[in-house]
Amino acid sequence: MTQGLAEKINAPELLEKALKRRAKKNEYGFIALGSSTEPWMYIEKKYEITRKCLEVILKFRFPVHCSTKSTLISRDFDLLKSIDQHAILPEDLRSKINHGALITFSFSTLDPKVAEIFEPNAPKPKERLETLQRAKDEGFFAGIAYMPILPFISDSYQQLEEMVKVAKELHVDYVFFSPLTLYGIGKEIYFRILMNYFPDTVEKYRKIFGDKWYPKKTYTNPFFKKVYVLCRKYGVKIGITDIKLRI
Repeated sequence: MTQGLAEKINAPELLEKALKRRAKKNEYGFIALGSSTEPWMYIEKKYEITRKCLEVILKFRFPVHCSTKSTLISRDFDLLKSIDQHAILPEDLRSKINHGALITFSFSTLDPKVAEIFEPNAPKPKERLETLQRAKDEGFFAGIAYMPILPFISDSYQQLEEMVKVAKELHVDYVFFSPLTLYGIGKEIYFRILMNYFPDTVEKYRKIFGDKWYPKKTYTNPFFKKVYVLCRKYGVKIGITDIKLRI
């Protein structure tokens, strides 16, 4: 067993200590699962570390926001339902959110061929959408994070419109949209993938990113305007509490 894995196995115990202290002080807030790594990766099926963490979260009645690409989350719908019913919401959110468990499925694309290139170890988009539909059928407050959208690959008007239409058809409670950002070595790796699969986009990426890890406003401003217009057109809420923009 690797040291890294052993450290993660301690996560439920460490979480219990932290939440016990917070609960005693009445310091309740949403716990984000999946903000930096996938909580339901394939090894979770065997070790059930995330499930044990959910048991701790339920014990201390904290709300949780789950971000995932995995269909394995459906295994834990029972715990998430209990959390949804019994969580204590932070005071500043009680007038805005009436749910103790939020579930967000993330996508960079709905195209299975593109997803296979950029998300090779994730369930196919169709499988994620089916699990999202099940979450909605189970009564969860659930939505979609179209993040990161891939410039010149999954960001055409037609593709963005299809994403919004899918959200509308599934009756999701919210959507998020955000274009790709590239940190550190990730930028180098991503450009190698572009060279192999989408060589005609490389120069376009260099123009919108330059030496930064985020795209220029000449790209992001029109991007967000398109997204906003499409979401308003189809009546899809942007963000958990909905975003209003002047355009």
